[in-house]
Amino acid sequence: MNEVIKTIYERRAVRKYKDQPVDQSLIDQILDAGRMAPSAMNRQVWKFYVLTDKEQIRSLSPRIVKVANKVLSWAHGVDRSKTEDIIFHNAPVVIFVTAPMKNEWAALDIGMCCQNMMLAAKSLGLDTCPIGFAKFLAKTDRISILGMPSSEQIQLAIIVGYGNENPPVHERKKDNVKYVTAELEMI
Repeated sequence: MNEVIKTIYERRAVRKYKDQPVDQSLIDQILDAGRMAPSAMNRQVWKFYVLTDKEQIRSLSPRIVKVANKVLSWAHGVDRSKTEDIIFHNAPVVIFVTAPMKNEWAALDIGMCCQNMMLAAKSLGLDTCPIGFAKFLAKTDRISILGMPSSEQIQLAIIVGYGNENPPVHERKKDNVKYVTAELEMI
């Protein structure tokens, strides 16, 4: 198995991190990998906002939980009563990835960008987890912490750090592929 495929198979969503900072040169390599992702018409719509201050990161979770409680049902098994950081899981780095509002291709572009970053992090000995709840930061009183213009919206955040767990491999569906070999009739 080549190194790229091996990294894809080894990447996991890690939600427990060691209390160990991540060197900025590693963060920069991760961001550079994100910038190399394909994007619709090569617009490269993403912007990155990186938080590494432990107290700032920790202060955001309760606010996000408060907003999220008002608009959605939580996933089964998520214990919202835990006193620890249930959004960013005490990770030492949070990368918020934004795109312009009303861009119909932004979700696709950001998804490819973030996958590049998560694979790069894994190849550098770091672990990650994509955080969809991060978008609720925009509805809190702390959105200004990013200095993000109102023309952008948070698409996703990625937490990064040295993992303190080794989650199991979840079984993957194998019955979701259909090879189309017959010629289609012309209408």
